[in-house]
Amino acid sequence: MIAAVRGFLLPFQGLRLILSPGLRRYVLIPLLVNLLIFGALAYFGATYFEHFMNRWLPTQSWLEFVRWILWLLFAAVYALALFYGFTAIANLIGSPFNAMLAAKVEEKLTGTRPADADESLLKAVGPALLGEIGKLGYLVSRAAPLLILFLIPGLNIVVSVAWLLFGFWFLTIEYADYPMGNHALKAREQRARLRRNRLQSLAFGAGVTVIMLIPVLQFAAMPAAVAAATRLWVDDLKAT
Repeated sequence: MIAAVRGFLLPFQGLRLILSPGLRRYVLIPLLVNLLIFGALAYFGATYFEHFMNRWLPTQSWLEFVRWILWLLFAAVYALALFYGFTAIANLIGSPFNAMLAAKVEEKLTGTRPADADESLLKAVGPALLGEIGKLGYLVSRAAPLLILFLIPGLNIVVSVAWLLFGFWFLTIEYADYPMGNHALKAREQRARLRRNRLQSLAFGAGVTVIMLIPVLQFAAMPAAVAAATRLWVDDLKAT
């Protein structure tokens, strides 16, 4: 339980960490990327939200109470689906900067720069983009079945819970990849280490989700999560 609480609080500690001297300049580009992506998210969500609700919620007057319960549940799932989708796109664009930020944070925390971290932005682009494409493939292969099951009446509530948990798990995979990738760990080994700390990993993703849902702070969610994931690697995952 202590590990879960610590995992949840780490992203909030990441917010403070990215304001440390020597790190701020690595945060600017990811911050701008997040600003643009979340702007697109707000426009897209507002445009299609009402249509989505009218299509999938019951309209009978005697089901009004059930409609309100489902509205809250569907709204949460709809918002999280958009958040995770656009977060994946934001990380695809910002991945080279995130990898360099993770290396700089680790150097600040330990005094040693990761041996496999790229020194220049140009060298970081290729490996970072390949890593993001791999994570997108992982996301689609797991999320698509859940979304299909979500459309089946009677399974919505169960699938919604599964979707929330998967969302937490994916966010942890997304951001923990940067510090672990700087040590040349492959995706399979990264997920194995996170599974050995499953509860803490899910709690970490939950903490990132909360920051993503807080106005203004959401724009700093990506660099804060990268910094927090680096601390998670240094303190808990590196020795496992």
